[in-house]
Amino acid sequence: MTDEGVAGFDTGVIGGWLEAEHGVRGPIAWELLPGGHSNLTYLLTDATGRELVIRRPPMGQLLPKAHDMWREYRIIDGLWVTAVPVAEPVAYVDDRALCDVHFYVMGKVEGRALYTGAEVAEWLDETARRRAGESFIDTLAALHSVDPSGVNLADLGRPDGYVARQLKTWYGSWTASVDDAGMDDERTHQLHGVLAANIPDQGPGRVVHGDFGPHNCLFSSNGSLTAVLDWEIATLGDPLADLAYSINAWTEPGDRIADGVDAPTVLPGFPSRTELLDRYAAATGADLSAISYYRAFNWFKTACIIHGVYARYCAGKKSTEGVDMDLLRTRIGLALDNAAAMAADLR
Repeated sequence: MTDEGVAGFDTGVIGGWLEAEHGVRGPIAWELLPGGHSNLTYLLTDATGRELVIRRPPMGQLLPKAHDMWREYRIIDGLWVTAVPVAEPVAYVDDRALCDVHFYVMGKVEGRALYTGAEVAEWLDETARRRAGESFIDTLAALHSVDPSGVNLADLGRPDGYVARQLKTWYGSWTASVDDAGMDDERTHQLHGVLAANIPDQGPGRVVHGDFGPHNCLFSSNGSLTAVLDWEIATLGDPLADLAYSINAWTEPGDRIADGVDAPTVLPGFPSRTELLDRYAAATGADLSAISYYRAFNWFKTACIIHGVYARYCAGKKSTEGVDMDLLRTRIGLALDNAAAMAADLR
């Protein structure tokens, strides 16, 4: 990528700083990386082949507390010394002489994220898929075993009442989005009542990723998990809610999924959800007797999130070009179906 094609950074200024402070040798090649939500993320390769990743908020006016580079950086910096695989933290910078906003630099980690079955088939054989599943759940268990106070993350968020606050937030999102979406479902209101009345007692707060799935992890070709990515919404909370989110996203053969969705974990070789839960319990000693509640809670939350996205499209706040609106409605319905099934014993 030419210097003119790099948005958000003065490549000469950043290059000079990296050479002076971090031993990088120019010239530096810049490559825009996909993903990472809306933050601008580039791969930097210096003259010796050394690779770093630089990340900053998107261009333009930002919402308060959104795109918090310091928050992301401090999480990987804290976890770097633990058993949780993260990219090496190199530097966090908030200096207007270098950039108009704060940014951070981290090491480049080899591996591939798994978004689709096609990508899995290309990258992992059946033996590697089992190792990937085991490495995936072992990493989540390792994250939930970290004492936040031991890695300077005790003030990352308010851990108590995590599920109750989440229920209030996402139910509020649903009710506020009904008019724009032109869509309501009585099950949402029933589920909110049942879930709010049956919140399990929460144990010690832990760092929860919030979107821990194969799409936010890098895997080597032998299935080893090499790094967890995208810590943007991580906070302190209930680890079992984090676990249930990941288990819900771990699709198995025979699960009902929307047409056209190429789920990565349905291919032969991956461990089952039951195997993952058993492995997590063995590693952490956690009592998973309430896991159905947490899974129902997460399916409810998923329905509310997608409903909010759908409403913004319907209201013209986001372009619908290339967006399958019918698929969004289908996904909302499937999430509510799953939530209702998981919550059946709570009624």
